Amino acid sequence: MYAPILLFVYNRPEHTRRVIESLQTNVEAIESRLFIYADQARNEADRPNVDEVRRYIRSIGGFKQVTLIERSENWGLARNIIDGVSTQVNAYGRVIVLEDDLVVSPYFLRFMNDALETYKDEERVGHIQACDFTKDPSLPDTFLIKWTGSWGWATWARAWRHFNPDGKALLAQLEERRLTHTFDFNGNYPFTRMLRHQIAGKNNSWAIRWNASLFLAGILSLNVGKSLVQNTGFDGTGTNCGGGGLYASDLWMHPLPVVPISPIAENQEARRAFARYYHRTNGFWAKAIRRIKRTLRGDFGA
Repeated sequence: MYAPILLFVYNRPEHTRRVIESLQTNVEAIESRLFIYADQARNEADRPNVDEVRRYIRSIGGFKQVTLIERSENWGLARNIIDGVSTQVNAYGRVIVLEDDLVVSPYFLRFMNDALETYKDEERVGHIQACDFTKDPSLPDTFLIKWTGSWGWATWARAWRHFNPDGKALLAQLEERRLTHTFDFNGNYPFTRMLRHQIAGKNNSWAIRWNASLFLAGILSLNVGKSLVQNTGFDGTGTNCGGGGLYASDLWMHPLPVVPISPIAENQEARRAFARYYHRTNGFWAKAIRRIKRTLRGDFGA
């Protein structure tokens, strides 16, 4: 069974075309159901591009079935993803999830479906992530880690049941169990602060809540050391679009075999690799240098 693909789009027609065209290079696309969630315009300025996206997605072929969910009001990404994943994962048992600013390798769908099948009964694995931006040569082709990336991912109904949308409850558990330092890759990336900002309404991230939900449950993610996904959204067109150079990935254009990992345990070397990456890119001096460079370019709002 090929997992349904959920694609969330808004007002970026060129990005939407690129992700669709990249999916169509996957031979599994013709056997896959595609559900496209198209959000309504937030304001009149966004409406022309929203309308253009909707015209384009009504013409898409190359999949087993294309189902459009066109919102009549603006839901926002978090509400859209939570609703879409909940609906389709309960209907099909598993889902592959993409946003409109991603481009995938011709072997993305093969890898995701193989991984979903390989780990379908493994309760300790709840997430599959096909993007690597660390470019760390020490990472194996696949590994297990307590961290969930949101750029080209998949899950099962059994794992999605752990999702807790209540950020305040998640933060309380992290603090009570004294896990914030570990959650933040030993203090090298402010995931806990992101969660606090979500609670305060400063962001509306579903991803930080999914990350915390599985982290607290002790559930692992299958990640890749060779990236089958690129994020093309760091071009000023998205809501969260800063730091593109930090998260650039090289597309792996070859099959990536899914070899069952045993024992099922977090790869501590991989965790240290992520901590090194975040330390190198998010330390005080790294951020100060980036800010100076942006200022010199005249980007005073960054």
